[in-house]
Amino acid sequence: MQSWLRRKSIDRVTVHEEGRRLVPTLSWPHLVALGIGAIVGTGIYTLIGVGANLAGPAVLLSFVVAGVVCACAALAYAEMATLMPAAGSAYTYSYTVLGESIAWVVGWSLILEYSLVVSTVAVGWSGYAVGFLKGMGVDLPTLLTVGPHAGGLVNLPAVLITFVVAGLLIAGTRESATLNAILVVVKVIALAVFVAIALPQFDASHLEPFMPYGFVKSMGADGVERGVMAAAAIIFFAFYGFDAISTAAEETKNPGRDLSIGIVGSMIGCTLIYIVVAAAAVGAMSYTVFGQSPEPLALILRELGQGTAAKVIAGAAVVALPTVLLAFLYGQSRIFFVMSRDGLLPRGLSKVNARTGTPVAITVFTAILVAALAGVARLDEIAALANAGTLAAFIAVAVCLLVLRKRDPDRPRVFRTPAAWLVGPLAIGGCLYLFWSLPRTTQLWFLAWNAIGVVVYLLYSRRSSLLAKGSDA
Repeated sequence: MQSWLRRKSIDRVTVHEEGRRLVPTLSWPHLVALGIGAIVGTGIYTLIGVGANLAGPAVLLSFVVAGVVCACAALAYAEMATLMPAAGSAYTYSYTVLGESIAWVVGWSLILEYSLVVSTVAVGWSGYAVGFLKGMGVDLPTLLTVGPHAGGLVNLPAVLITFVVAGLLIAGTRESATLNAILVVVKVIALAVFVAIALPQFDASHLEPFMPYGFVKSMGADGVERGVMAAAAIIFFAFYGFDAISTAAEETKNPGRDLSIGIVGSMIGCTLIYIVVAAAAVGAMSYTVFGQSPEPLALILRELGQGTAAKVIAGAAVVALPTVLLAFLYGQSRIFFVMSRDGLLPRGLSKVNARTGTPVAITVFTAILVAALAGVARLDEIAALANAGTLAAFIAVAVCLLVLRKRDPDRPRVFRTPAAWLVGPLAIGGCLYLFWSLPRTTQLWFLAWNAIGVVVYLLYSRRSSLLAKGSDA
């Protein structure tokens, strides 16, 4: 039993061999921009339509529910990230606190999360890019702009943007983070333009009936599960992204200070942005108008007779949604990198390029994987499955927080989660409820994914890990 729960030493979690060590180049402004870049993206630009279709005007409550759960998880992440400033996020925390087999499940779930998030965002970006070009008089053929499920062959724009962002990450972490910060400013300005136009058009009648599908998840006559919690379980995707900051711990110059600022600061800022934008959207127009649109914010502005502003919003989404791609593709490559460095995945993938200080091989591998998904996948189904992986990781981090508070209460903590014995259980309970609120098919696919992961662990990773080679304990 001990071999299944062998743990990394928390005191050696930042010690790495030469050639497999990431270079610290990031400061807190980069981290805040990385967090906002990850969080404010597809969720508000595209998934607000999906959420409104499931909850009606009560999608506002869905944002609040998802935001509260994510806030609790973010506080847990802030303590763990500053306590263990190493790449790997929830996977690394689980490896040092809960043991290797649990860490594998968490890492495998993170692979699911990040791969599918990047694919989802790429598909969302493609929808805005195609709409933007159409508004400029350029009509791309359907065959090359949507996947087979929508009558096309491949979503080529989604594939191309994935490789462009991967190229930026290969060029250098600091360089890509600086460009990300600039694009984040563009994105926030665009949302401010939307609010400035839509909020004065607020009509309370658009909020009636406020909760047409009820609060808890229930099956509708059309076979779709709806309700406030069903929407919260999907648009939960709109809030996470701060976990991508924790994957940057090893590349942060002053992790003790900067990680907590980046994680908590970006979460607070984004929650405020979301609530204001969502209120402006559902107040300006009936959710039935924009609920099925791949570009709901631009559609709302066009319906309000603001064609030029709609083009600005669509253009800003085309330019700025890649910040989400960058943040999550970055996070995904680092999760792969650390699992490879630990021996749970092939060690050859964890080499760091001497010139750029980035893991080139693993970044290219990640780009190929997510581009293949983005080329043929459906947005709503991918988002739901990505959420399942994230919820598993959030639960693990909250459990790690509570276990370490009990096991090692005197260890110095740069950031201490306030009311940990309230925040931790809230994060765990909230995530479990959101998981239950996901579509049943999503839950089954998640279990199937982890069943495959267990097989991979038993056949390869358990024997290949560095801890296994160092000791048979």
